[in-house]
Amino acid sequence: MPRRSKPLTPRALAFAITLAVAPGMAVAQGADVCQLGAFTCPVVKNDFALCKQNDLLKFYVPGLPTEGNRAATPAQVEGDKFSSPDSNVFHLSGNTSLQRLDQLLRADDLTYDADTTHYDAEGHVRYQDNGMLFSANNMKGTTDPEYGVADNVQYQLLSSRGNGTATQAIMLDQNHSKFHWVTYSTCDLDNRVWEIRAKTMTMDEDKGRGVARDVTMRLKGVPFLWLPYLSFPIDNQRQSGFLYPSFGKRGRAGFMVSIPYYWNIAPNYDATFTPVWYADRGGMLDSQFRWLTTTSKGEIDLDYMPHDKTADRNRGYLTLYNQTALPLNLQWTTSIAHATDKAWFQDFGQNLTTSTITLLGSSSYVTSTGDWWNAGAGIDWYQIATPGLSDSAAPYRRMPNVYFNASRPIGGPGGPEWGIYSNVVRFEKPDAPGGDRFDMYPFLAWPLQGAAWFLRPEVGVRYTAYNLEQPVAAGGPTHPTRTTPIFDVDAGLVFERDVHLFGSDYTQTLEPRVYYLRVPYRNQNDLPLFDTQPLTFDFWQLFTTNSYSGGDRQMNANDLSLALTTRFLDQDGVEKLSASIGQIRYFDPQKVTLYPGGKAVDYSGSNYVANLTVALSDNWRLTGSQQWNPNTHETDVSTVGLQRRLWGDGIVNFDYRYRRGLLEQADVAAEIPIGAAWKLVGGYTYSLVTKQAIDAFAGLEWDSCCTAVRILSRHYVYDYQGDSDNAIMFEIQFKGVGSYGQKAGNFLRNAILGYQ
Repeated sequence: MPRRSKPLTPRALAFAITLAVAPGMAVAQGADVCQLGAFTCPVVKNDFALCKQNDLLKFYVPGLPTEGNRAATPAQVEGDKFSSPDSNVFHLSGNTSLQRLDQLLRADDLTYDADTTHYDAEGHVRYQDNGMLFSANNMKGTTDPEYGVADNVQYQLLSSRGNGTATQAIMLDQNHSKFHWVTYSTCDLDNRVWEIRAKTMTMDEDKGRGVARDVTMRLKGVPFLWLPYLSFPIDNQRQSGFLYPSFGKRGRAGFMVSIPYYWNIAPNYDATFTPVWYADRGGMLDSQFRWLTTTSKGEIDLDYMPHDKTADRNRGYLTLYNQTALPLNLQWTTSIAHATDKAWFQDFGQNLTTSTITLLGSSSYVTSTGDWWNAGAGIDWYQIATPGLSDSAAPYRRMPNVYFNASRPIGGPGGPEWGIYSNVVRFEKPDAPGGDRFDMYPFLAWPLQGAAWFLRPEVGVRYTAYNLEQPVAAGGPTHPTRTTPIFDVDAGLVFERDVHLFGSDYTQTLEPRVYYLRVPYRNQNDLPLFDTQPLTFDFWQLFTTNSYSGGDRQMNANDLSLALTTRFLDQDGVEKLSASIGQIRYFDPQKVTLYPGGKAVDYSGSNYVANLTVALSDNWRLTGSQQWNPNTHETDVSTVGLQRRLWGDGIVNFDYRYRRGLLEQADVAAEIPIGAAWKLVGGYTYSLVTKQAIDAFAGLEWDSCCTAVRILSRHYVYDYQGDSDNAIMFEIQFKGVGSYGQKAGNFLRNAILGYQ
């Protein structure tokens, strides 16, 4: 018997009140999850590993069709017994079924009137489509017009853990439904840790919206939240509405509570407004606006406090990012960060990283790129963000900076190539002399390589010229120049052999590398210091042409770098061990210094630099680096990291960091399972120089089938003077719905490497 419509809409009960969680809110898809420009939002993954299989899945029938036109598909009716009182009425009994494409309705008895299209299913009613299952005592309705009523419904969503009951479900038409006394949860049927209940609920699939009235959320059967009205999305379309609130303690601002509102202006525009109340400082509005067009994308974030009760002034922090495609293959990129005062991050930062931000950088550039070249022009400026640090400590502004870089083979691939790195910069700084700098490095190179070797000689000339507002030293030139030829050769070999260790087969490599650099000495005392600092020495500094950043200093060199690397690869090509060691041998003194009159380095060799990474097993990993100074017979740098996985998703990390004359720290962070549901989490970072803890946290996490609770206590240093503060973070997560409180889970993922 052909049928034109389904007995019940597939998402009729997929009301995922999944979102019902703040008084008077229309709960929305999370702005931090949904990508701007997308019409739909990705489903947030939840871990339901501790859940039982839902009992309704016992009558799930796999293999139903998933493609085709349901309305044009005739229904197939089957049953153990068949009778027909007249030519239009059909009665089936004993394992009856009515199937149309992905829809399958089964019952003990089924009556269908072909004239009126009325159907009546009784006894052990089971319905299935590609999105859900439900059981009911009975179901009646018509196929034309489409209408149906099911009593005592119990449902299970197939796309998620969502399940629940309704005393009655009414299909008003193909896209509109209404329910009475309906519930929703992602918990096991026999253990409802939490549950949402509503007196009535209507569903509009055209708009992707549902409306529930007289809504109660219960925890272990005890009501803790009541909403007279709730509007929510029933699919993954972007929706405007309130997001989940958060609360906790932040920086030196005290306890806080916030309730974000997400505004889905258009598929390519959205905004989020978050009123925040800090107990110690007052109210703040955090706002975000994002846009995405065919030629531009960007984001503006503004945090504004009209009156800080503690500081007695208005305060704010602005960031802007924009990327716009221009004609002629040009691209304009702007990034701006600005705070109203230097204490912003100390007062509102959540950890040592944010609270000790020293410098805010901003830039705006127009760039273009070709197959063998790239160019750009723009400006850079900076703001000091540390109390007590003078604005004069900020770097020079680059107003503007113009660059052009190119590299191209001569005569085709595999042969020699030519290239150039160049830029022109205007440096400006309040209360300090500025100037212009032109820096250019044209070069010729010939990269050669085989299966087990490579060789790359290169020769070039670095030319730098200045136009200074005043000379570096009295009586010095205002147009100093520097011309420095540079020659280097980089070469290496790769040997391989098969080895058998500890019962396993590996491929071991041995990779010697030699790098020779020749740069004649040039006196640079009459050159200014606009953007130049010594680079931090590490393994990769063995193979570079300069030990300074920027263009104001070019080191002299008659050096030979020697390095050796070995790796162990398993049969799948996974690297189990990597060890490297190297040193630079100096044949001439290092005469170029950062400041005039600096002491030349007359050592015969640099620090020995060694790196090590070992995957001892699937559960153990060791990393380390070491710099030993043969001239002072001291260790200059040392780092050690050890990671151990425990019982599936547990982990312990130990790290040690040492840099002579600067810092010495040790820290441990751990996630330790206690049974199936409980975990201890904690971390401790200790400075062996200042003899104090600079960051410490401890907490407890409970993770069940459908609920997770995290509570953390933190004590951390928020500035370089050693001042500290305390914080408390609490989060309760209703899986498939969302979470209350501060995002403690996000913090743990950043604080504990490998946290799950």
